[in-house]
Amino acid sequence: MKQLENKVAIITGAGSGIGKAAAKLFAQEGARVVISDVNEAHGNSAVEEIKKDGGEAFFIKADSYRPEDNEALVSQTMKQYGVLDIAINNAGIGGALSLTGEYPIDAWQKVIDINLSGVFYGMRYQIPAMLERGGSIVNVSSILGMAGARLSPAYTSAKHGVVGLTRASALEYADKKIRINAIGPGYINTPLVTKSVDEAAIKELVKLHPIGRLGEAEEIAELLLWLASPKASFVTGSYYPIDGGYLAQ
Repeated sequence: MKQLENKVAIITGAGSGIGKAAAKLFAQEGARVVISDVNEAHGNSAVEEIKKDGGEAFFIKADSYRPEDNEALVSQTMKQYGVLDIAINNAGIGGALSLTGEYPIDAWQKVIDINLSGVFYGMRYQIPAMLERGGSIVNVSSILGMAGARLSPAYTSAKHGVVGLTRASALEYADKKIRINAIGPGYINTPLVTKSVDEAAIKELVKLHPIGRLGEAEEIAELLLWLASPKASFVTGSYYPIDGGYLAQ
């Protein structure tokens, strides 16, 4: 039997990168996947790829920083399938790079809105939908949810906040059969990283990882699958780095 047979999963930011890799893997493991993304073309393309491989998926356009979009995402999922078993809150941005004392106020607000408030808005509507029969929520934080980084005060703050939000909510719902965990990817070979810096910068990022390379989206998807599956039935309130040794230094 497949690990997620007949489970219903919402994955935000699933039009590319980690979210797309997770959506494809979850579908291969039997899940009915609801792909959410702000980019309609990317979202529909991901659905087509999943269906081509024999999986089941459909796309709902949503901006993660809008509470009403998160509410509609869960509402449409429940209308379509009647249940929600899994939610992967993955949508995020890198944001501007600047010293804290010079950081643009609008850039700060945008990063916090998407990377932290967006996760809260997701859970705000996902949790009530899971109360009847339980479920698993995994929030995608970062290595910068546990470490600092120069020139990234907004991103670092938001990702630290995701870990705190995960732990607090996990305690609240542990006795209600809802498991809530977070993961902390290192620098991953996705458009979020590779399209924001040049080749020389990529080489410097590689050096930060003792394993000697960037991670791949498919590797992150495997951890998400485990946390979403019954195999992680005793795991909640945890933060799992997946970073090629970055945080071990």
